[in-house]
Amino acid sequence: MANTLFDKIWDAHVVNLIEGGPSQIYIDRHYCHEVTSPQAFDGLRNRGLKVFRPEKTICSPDHNIPTLNQDKPIVDPISRNQVETLTKNANEFGLTLYGLGHEKNGIIHVIGPENGLTLPGYTIVCGDSHTSTHGAFGAVAFGIGTSEVEMVLASQCILQPKPKTMRINVNGKLREGVTAKDIALYIIAKMTTGGATGYFVEYAGDAIRNLSMEERMTVCNLSIEMGARGGMIAPDETTFEYCKGREFTPKGEDWEKAVEYWKTLKSDDNAVFDKEINFDAADIEPRITFGTNPGMGIGISESIPAPDPNDEAGKISYDKSLEYMGFEVGQTLEGYPIDYVFLGSCTNGRIEDFRAFASIVKGKKKADNITAWLVPGSWMVADQIKAEGIDGILADAGFELRQPGCSACLAMNEDKVPAGKIAVSTSNRNFEGRQGPGSRTILAGPLVAAATAITGVLTDPRKI
Repeated sequence: MANTLFDKIWDAHVVNLIEGGPSQIYIDRHYCHEVTSPQAFDGLRNRGLKVFRPEKTICSPDHNIPTLNQDKPIVDPISRNQVETLTKNANEFGLTLYGLGHEKNGIIHVIGPENGLTLPGYTIVCGDSHTSTHGAFGAVAFGIGTSEVEMVLASQCILQPKPKTMRINVNGKLREGVTAKDIALYIIAKMTTGGATGYFVEYAGDAIRNLSMEERMTVCNLSIEMGARGGMIAPDETTFEYCKGREFTPKGEDWEKAVEYWKTLKSDDNAVFDKEINFDAADIEPRITFGTNPGMGIGISESIPAPDPNDEAGKISYDKSLEYMGFEVGQTLEGYPIDYVFLGSCTNGRIEDFRAFASIVKGKKKADNITAWLVPGSWMVADQIKAEGIDGILADAGFELRQPGCSACLAMNEDKVPAGKIAVSTSNRNFEGRQGPGSRTILAGPLVAAATAITGVLTDPRKI
């Protein structure tokens, strides 16, 4: 029987099938941060349980940590407590912790791949919706709730209903100035925020195949924003080259054996998906959002469309979004004044994102009206930025490089956009108040962010 990539990995990890119910799935790697784990550890204590396989769990604080002065005590008491609690729990239960100040500290979805902890064929979970990032390696990776975090800690397994399968093909050649972020925002706008609910998505097609690993991670990261359980891309030579030689990847004969297995991780030619959708890469231009969910997006040259006149409930929500953002139907946003620019997050905080940003700002100067937060996803990314001389390019252009963390992706640390101010952000969500109470967010890729930071207004990078 022909199988999809998802089926092959899922079925290989089934420990027990519950008739008429969920599957018990074995988990190869569990990532853990400070926000969704405290209650899970308390649950273990209350039941007198240990972590079943502590070597399978990797912890790193990322949401609550500051991105300046990390060598000093965290000022905010809630954030400080969150981080200290993770440290206490990891030490008590014997888990690997890349704590604040550790050379491997950073956003959990950045440090996992770059250290070779994320590998093809794995099942991967974390108490964070953007765990889908790791699907870029040909892994089944998805976010879980706090009670499920406890379940994985206690048993290394999880109960999950098997999702349906969807393949999204993007074929053709990408246009100038189009990044992986633009591909993802385009797909979400076409699919809507609920268009992939109940599905695990495989991305395919030559436009996807030609992406780097960093770009593939960006695409898979945003799968959740169209309701998908996760997203994945079949591993290939690009994947193997990225993984080779990293600290925790197999070595020697074990590497050769692993690659041979990984080469089998692809959907069979005659595999049938529950749903299949095709997009043309040539239709995608640099993208921006205009509303308060990632599905409310347009090409940067386009004007804000009218809502569906037949969807009365949808129209109410649509109008509310535009009112919050201060925009109106028919408005073109190119040239709109911007206050903040944020480069970073688990979506666009990798070395390629900083290379892209630097390619635009090199030899230019940051606009005076722009407050820019440039935040590497990890210390490894920060080191790469310095090794490649990108830090000098950024400094010459008037930008400050901050320390790793989730930063302004969400208002759980000190990097908050003030009420009423508007930010062009390379992060993943633009909900009301996501970047700070009353803040307004336009999602975009690193090239749009860079062009905007230079001009002070929302700018098409192709015109810089």
